[in-house]
Amino acid sequence: MSAVANKPIWATGRRKTSVAQVRLIPQGEGKVTINARSVEEYFRGQDRRKRDVLAPIALVEEAKKFDFVVKVFGGGMTGQAGAVRHAIARSLVKLDLKNKKPLRVEGFLTRDSRMVERKKSGQPKARKRFQYSKR
Repeated sequence: MSAVANKPIWATGRRKTSVAQVRLIPQGEGKVTINARSVEEYFRGQDRRKRDVLAPIALVEEAKKFDFVVKVFGGGMTGQAGAVRHAIARSLVKLDLKNKKPLRVEGFLTRDSRMVERKKSGQPKARKRFQYSKR
């Protein structure tokens, strides 16, 4: 283990316009708290997003010995779930470098850079054009 045993580990994850800051707390039992609420409560009725957030923890066995305290803001629920997943994966790499390869293979360490395209002037939306009239 490369991290100091009693010190918390901080990591940041991003997706769309969401930013998540996660703190890994040693001597835990694998609980994930997002904005002072449990994952089940925060993503109530959204099973896919819950699975996304918990996927890196399920992949790394020693992650179940830590608690994850997450602060997430900005964007919507999909962006926030992606940001939390990215932050958790980055914190697990800081915990031990041998976690990097399996997390990288699953794509949890890659920052998804897709953002909403900006609206252009003279158009109703980013790519939609006003109707052309020849006459």
